Amino acid sequence: MQDPPRSEPALIDPEVHVESFRQAREARRSELVEDYVELIADLIGDGGEARQVDIAARLGVAQPTVAKMLKRLAEDGLVQQRPYRGVFLTEAGRALASQARERHRIVERFLCALGVSPETARRDAEGIEHHVSGETLEAFRRFSEGRPDA
Repeated sequence: MQDPPRSEPALIDPEVHVESFRQAREARRSELVEDYVELIADLIGDGGEARQVDIAARLGVAQPTVAKMLKRLAEDGLVQQRPYRGVFLTEAGRALASQARERHRIVERFLCALGVSPETARRDAEGIEHHVSGETLEAFRRFSEGRPDA
């Protein structure tokens, strides 16, 4: 017997499709910024300072790459660089780092609640956190707190 032919899903409305891609592009743009400010906050919290060399080592990139990004972050008002003293977050940078860290925690807890190992959940959350909507993030939070329908 032959299986019945599968029908291909209909194409999504063009306007909906455009919005989906726009959201994904915006998430990719903000992902790197959020990763930098979150790492800078972690380095400052751990050792009192964030140095360009430490940022490069943690992200696995070259120091000129970090220097370019730090310039962008300074122009955006998220960090201040002081000669011979490292990098410091502005109030806006600290707020963004806190928000990024919370998004990461919610996604990580959600993945663990699904049965994903803590190590895998930590790694996977690093990418997912930047690409979920506020609505989805809230659903993840409710689910991981044991109240999926709240």
